[in-house]
Amino acid sequence: MEREELRSWLRLLLTPGVGNDTARKLMAAFGPPSDVFDAPAPALREFLGPAQAAALAKEPEGLSAQVDASLAWLAQSQPGVPRQVLHLGDTGYPPALLNLEDPPLMLFAMGRIPAQWPAAIAVVGSRNPTPQGKSNAHQFAASLAQAGLTVVSGLALGVDGAAHEGALEGASREQLATIAVVGTGLDLVYPRQHDALAQRIAERGLVVSEYPLRTPPLPANFPRRNRIIAGLSEGTLVVEAALQSGSLITARLAAEQGKEVFAIPGSIHSTQSRGCHALLRQGAKLVESAQDVLEELRPGLLVTLPAKGERTDAGLVADLAGKRLLQALGFDPVGLDTLVERTGTSTAELQARLLELELAGAIARLPGGLFQRVGSG
Repeated sequence: MEREELRSWLRLLLTPGVGNDTARKLMAAFGPPSDVFDAPAPALREFLGPAQAAALAKEPEGLSAQVDASLAWLAQSQPGVPRQVLHLGDTGYPPALLNLEDPPLMLFAMGRIPAQWPAAIAVVGSRNPTPQGKSNAHQFAASLAQAGLTVVSGLALGVDGAAHEGALEGASREQLATIAVVGTGLDLVYPRQHDALAQRIAERGLVVSEYPLRTPPLPANFPRRNRIIAGLSEGTLVVEAALQSGSLITARLAAEQGKEVFAIPGSIHSTQSRGCHALLRQGAKLVESAQDVLEELRPGLLVTLPAKGERTDAGLVADLAGKRLLQALGFDPVGLDTLVERTGTSTAELQARLLELELAGAIARLPGGLFQRVGSG
C-alpha cells in the first residue's frame, strides 16, 4: 500500500466519532477514503452530524506519526513472515468478515494471507482454566487442525494459548494452522508471555488486529475483537468459561451470525464450567470429542488423535494401585485428606504415589493442596 493510500485509510479509521458503519456509508457514496475527504461539505452533511463533519474536516492528532510507524512496521517484513495492511477493498480481505454488521475497516496482519481463506473453527475459553480444561483445549485444537480446519483464538493466557499450541502441533506444514486475533496493535504482544508463541503463529498462520500500531491492551478492545474471532469461523467451541467470561460474548456473536456453538461440559462443582453449562441450556451442542464437532462441520470425516491425558507412562497408570488411585480421584479437584479417607492409604504412601502420577502427567497439582485427574484414561 502506497503512503498516501495508507494515510487516507488511517485518517478515516482514526477520525473521532466516525465509526465503521458511517465510514462504509461514506465510501459507498463517494468511493475510497481519499475521495471521501475530497467530497464537498454539503454532500458529506447528508451522512454526518455536525460534530462528525467537523472531525472529518481536520486530520486526527498523531496521524503522520501513525503513518510513519505503519510504514516502518511494514518494512520489517521477513521471508516467510510478511506484514500486510488490508482494507475493505482488498482482494485479500477475509470474505467472511464482510458478512459482519461491523466489519473492520482495516486489518493489520503478520503471516501468510491465503489465496483462499480456509474453513476455520474458533476455540476459546477461560484465561484461568483447570488443568483438564487446558488439556482439552490443546487436544481438541490439535485434532481439529489435523482434520484440516484452521483454529482461531485470541492469544490470551489459558485456553487460547493452549488452542494455538494444539493447532500448531496438529496442522500440516502446508496449511494455515491457526489465526490469533488480538486486541492491541501488532507492534506489541499481549500478554508478553506469548511473545514466542505469537512468532510461531506468524510463521505458520496469522496474527491479525483491527487496531492501529501503538494501541495498548485497553479492556474494551478485547470484547470487541471477539466478533472477528466468531466471524472468521464456521463455529465456536467453548472449552471452559465462567458465567462472566468474554468467551460467552464470542459464543453469542457466533450464534447471532447463524453459526454453530459447541460447549464441553464439566464438573458441576467448577466455576469454570458454569458458562459452558449455561450455553448448553441455551441450545449449544454438547461435545465430548473433536469428532462431535466434525460431525456438524465436516460430516463423514474421521480423525483420531490421542488425548494429552493418555500420553502417560502406560506401565505406571496400568499398575493396579495407580488405577485405584485414579478412580478415587475422579475428575473433580480433591484434597489429600479426602483421598486418605477414600483409599485408606497412609499420607506418606499417598503423597509418593501422587508424585509418581503427577510426573507421569496423569494428574495435576492445583493451588490449595488439591489434585485433579487429567485426561479421560
